[in-house]
Amino acid sequence: MRAQLARIDAVLVQAVIAAALSFAHLHDIASAAGQDGWKAWAYPISVDLLLVAAWRRLRTGDAKASGWCWFVIALAASLGANVATAGLLDLNDVPAWLRILVAGWPAVAFLGGTLLAHSAPVPAEEPTADQEDAGDPAPEPPAEQDVSPTPAPPVSVPTALVEHARKVAAEHHTRTGTPIDTPTLRARLGVPAPMADAIAAHL
Repeated sequence: MRAQLARIDAVLVQAVIAAALSFAHLHDIASAAGQDGWKAWAYPISVDLLLVAAWRRLRTGDAKASGWCWFVIALAASLGANVATAGLLDLNDVPAWLRILVAGWPAVAFLGGTLLAHSAPVPAEEPTADQEDAGDPAPEPPAEQDVSPTPAPPVSVPTALVEHARKVAAEHHTRTGTPIDTPTLRARLGVPAPMADAIAAHL
């Protein structure tokens, strides 16, 4: 237990030291680039907050590409300040490009923080009708009813219509060489299907 506490304490101390040094370096760069007073202290806070937001996004497992992108941007800002203040940059004569980067950093940090903290969650897919039907048991078919079919009433056919139908059938047989079928007879006479069946029975 003591060994574990000692290991945790060492990590916390190391994290505090690294954060304090990075914080101071970012403050010095911002101050040298013309951001004096409270503004110079706000720059390291914005970098650290962007790092934390990107790290939280990576831990959640959602949109890792976006999380890694903003994590690398914030880490580059922090490492760049650490390297620049190690004697490689004259803080009394800061180049114009660095002043531009420092001046534009708040907008970049705001954009990154907003995208990381307020990204809309992916909505859960609603089950489709097929999926809902698959989850429900199939309805049982209705019980068959023993109902005897009611015979259709006989259709009365006028004698004149039967005679006309015989002429049509004879003409069809002469022209085609085959007896006329009921659908053709019905189409030629223009009568309903039951009456056509009754006429065909008389032929």
